[in-house]
Amino acid sequence: MQRDLGRQDAVGDGVNARTAMAESPFQRREPEGDVEARVTRKLQVRILPFVILLYLVSFLDRANVGFAAFSMNQAIGLTPALFGLGSGLFFAGYIAGQVPSNLILLRVGARVWIARVVIAWGLVSMASAFVTGPWSFCAMRVLLGLAESGFFPGTLLYLSLWFPARQRALAIAAFMAAAPLSTAIGSPISGALMELPRFAGLANWQWLYVIEGLPAILLGFLTLKVLTDTPEQAAWLDGNEREWLMETLKAERAAGKTYQSNFAAVWAVLRDGRVLVLALVYSGTSAGLYAIGFWAPLLIKQLGYSPLTVGWLNALPGVVAMVAMVAWARHSDRMQERIVHSAIPCLAGCVGLVWAGYAHAALAVIVALALASFGVNGAKGPLWALPSLFLSGAGAAAGIALINSLGNLGGFVGPEVIGWIKDRWGSYSGGLDVVGAMMALSAVLIVVMRRRMGRAGV
Repeated sequence: MQRDLGRQDAVGDGVNARTAMAESPFQRREPEGDVEARVTRKLQVRILPFVILLYLVSFLDRANVGFAAFSMNQAIGLTPALFGLGSGLFFAGYIAGQVPSNLILLRVGARVWIARVVIAWGLVSMASAFVTGPWSFCAMRVLLGLAESGFFPGTLLYLSLWFPARQRALAIAAFMAAAPLSTAIGSPISGALMELPRFAGLANWQWLYVIEGLPAILLGFLTLKVLTDTPEQAAWLDGNEREWLMETLKAERAAGKTYQSNFAAVWAVLRDGRVLVLALVYSGTSAGLYAIGFWAPLLIKQLGYSPLTVGWLNALPGVVAMVAMVAWARHSDRMQERIVHSAIPCLAGCVGLVWAGYAHAALAVIVALALASFGVNGAKGPLWALPSLFLSGAGAAAGIALINSLGNLGGFVGPEVIGWIKDRWGSYSGGLDVVGAMMALSAVLIVVMRRRMGRAGV
């Protein structure tokens, strides 16, 4: 009996040894779901919080002009029309640098290029404290746009190089949640700064630019330490995780994408109707975003509140939008649907903007702005998940930059038309109606886009 048991043990040991050899570290694989969950968690912890922080500071430095206007406009002689023009001229520089910046990022790497961009806009933002009149104000806004031009499309490209398609809408939405988060956090700070007395020879609006521009310079240097260019270089992923991520992203690039990684593809992207439609859709959301960002503080202030109270009230729509847009993007990822999830927020933004123009009670204005803020922000996660379904490599770099460039023409039109109408008729309602109509058009266009995207966008 003991000999039989011994033989069975020996046989069992031999089977176990052969099994162990067959399951060597080079051949044994974990369940894919376990690896995917670990990789996703590490990407969300390592990459997202830092790029969210960068975008928060970016949006704060481009939108704090709405609070600076409380005393800056009178100090340097800006009418509502000139303020709207100067605020919108940010996008002249912003649009000009988009495509070249993204192509340079592909060559030099995201870490170095994004760091340069962040430091540059911090310096320009601080220098905005020393504008002396309408011309210098307009020139500084163009320069700020040029300095920031590479950040947003570059970061979208960077996220597409790290996050697989099925997690991408949520990652993009989390990144873009920095815009309403910046409003929620930055508005009370900006409101408080605008109540500072004059000291050291600078007025409150000048200190606003100096104090809120400094963090960008510090974060720019930190970018060199935090970001990693590609998954191949990610020492913070183990071997199985790195291999899974690289294989997943490679398979996605090979499956059904129109353009490959060569610079000749750039010209094909520029003629792609899908890219142009997405740019038009994005222009409506950009018009709404910057109409709120630049004009909401002044819209609330006309109700008779102090700068600090305006700051706290203006923060509330940002909080609502931040929570709602992330939940909406999570639902889009779960359903694997992008078109309807882009269209519905655009319609909500239209309703909110029009309502805000005609509301007179503070509560109604805040609720309308919250609805509008969800609309302009909630569409962006699903919307920006679409380009990577048919673009890759240099085509993705150029396509994302082109969509953002042309789309941000709406960022110029929205603030400008509100200022122009306010200057002539003394009301915000007409300008907000125009911007609301642009968002309604975006909803129509993205639904039409369904046919061009086929099943990939549904």
